[in-house]
Amino acid sequence: MSPAEVVAVARQDAPVRLADGAVEAIRSSRLVVVGLAQAPTPAYGISTGFGALATRHIPEPMRAKLQKSLIRSHAAGSGPEVEREVVRAMMLLRLSTLATGRTGVRVSTAVALAGLLSHGITPIVYEHGSLGCSGDLAPLAHCALALMGEGEVRDGDGVRRPADEVLAENGILPVELEAKEGLALINGTDGMLGMLVLALDDLQRLLQTADIAAALSVEGLLGTDRVFAADLQELRPHPGQAVSAANLRAVLAGSAVMASHRGPDCHRVQDAYSLRCAPQVIGAARDTLDYAAVVAQRELSSAVDNPVVLPDGRVESNGNFHGAPIAYVLDFLAIPIADMASMSERRTDRFLDKARNAGLPPFLADDPGVDSGHMIAQYTQAAIVSELKRLANPASVDSIPSSAMQEDHVSMGWSSARKLRKSIDGLRTVLAIEILSAARALDLRAPLKPAAATGAVIAALRRHVAGPGPDRHLSPEIEAAVDLVRSGALVAAANSVLPTPLS
Repeated sequence: MSPAEVVAVARQDAPVRLADGAVEAIRSSRLVVVGLAQAPTPAYGISTGFGALATRHIPEPMRAKLQKSLIRSHAAGSGPEVEREVVRAMMLLRLSTLATGRTGVRVSTAVALAGLLSHGITPIVYEHGSLGCSGDLAPLAHCALALMGEGEVRDGDGVRRPADEVLAENGILPVELEAKEGLALINGTDGMLGMLVLALDDLQRLLQTADIAAALSVEGLLGTDRVFAADLQELRPHPGQAVSAANLRAVLAGSAVMASHRGPDCHRVQDAYSLRCAPQVIGAARDTLDYAAVVAQRELSSAVDNPVVLPDGRVESNGNFHGAPIAYVLDFLAIPIADMASMSERRTDRFLDKARNAGLPPFLADDPGVDSGHMIAQYTQAAIVSELKRLANPASVDSIPSSAMQEDHVSMGWSSARKLRKSIDGLRTVLAIEILSAARALDLRAPLKPAAATGAVIAALRRHVAGPGPDRHLSPEIEAAVDLVRSGALVAAANSVLPTPLS
């Protein structure tokens, strides 16, 4: 499965079906599980208890109850409701593992899970409950509970209702779990992986937006683009840096604002780091993103369950459910997010300081003193950046032993993923405020004209946010800019006038 397919199902409600090969693989491994269930020798997850209770052999008449009890007891989440796209990604990735034929579930169980996705039925999952080891147990248990026709879901219209009612309306029979199936439905890293894949999709657009924001600021602050030259960048051949510098050159090409201060009268030797070093910082974020994408693709190719049914018919316990590989990159990504936001805030601050903004009014105000301009927009940035620095502290360095010391080391990867989503939201707002301020600054540089790409970005913004003038209610303008960043509309505006789209 590719990241694009995960995004399509999670965010665009793409339909889901099991391939013929997957059906055969599931059917084959199920025969192995049935054989073990009938054998007198205990087999973990099939005829025993779970975790620290694995030493108890469960008699055959009690095994259906064993699986139901597992799901009911593990559906112990609490806190705010998790976003629909995350739950859909999580269900799809669990289905992907079931489709490998390594888990031993029945075909009908996998088909029912695919049915929830295709009918837009979303189980209610809660923020707290996963330690990122033995799988995202509580979140996945809430999904499995809905398959059983228990608990609550959101129907295709987003209305929160009892699961049994919604399943019946959509012709989906509640699953009566049999041997191994309850465990197979919850023993995976699917929640944290789903959030990683969605983060990669968000960050690809945000890195392009960060390049655009930096270009707007370099232009608006009368900086130089000479430092972005390809031959200078080649002296330090990090691939992300080269991409970012190329984007900056493209966005700034043909700027009359830049040309206005290139003559012999310009005495500025070099720009501040927040302008000059933008490719180095945004480029390093790109390289971090590329590494995270490699980890995500490896995990998307994995079959994560315990125990697993191997091709030769063995059923073996393993530790592949440990979330460390995903948790580390989720934490890693939060670091460049905080750093890019910090640099963005510093560029915005330069626009507002009359000692550093190259002739613009203080705080970009219409009538400084009467008007405060964008003074408090920078406060908002600063507050978010401070929060992003806290969110950059890794969750994966913590571990709280659980399950009577059977699970004595856990990844906390779910927590890493949850804070990364907050970090992405914060970066989006910080960049939006920078763009809002830089656009206002460039409008104040009139009659000098910005580059074609920056001009297109400003024009797209101006369809939703008015240009310079007396103070207005600023919060709605910030939110409008955030929406444009989120949708990718500003990147699309720049690309609409560039000969080659931004990388």
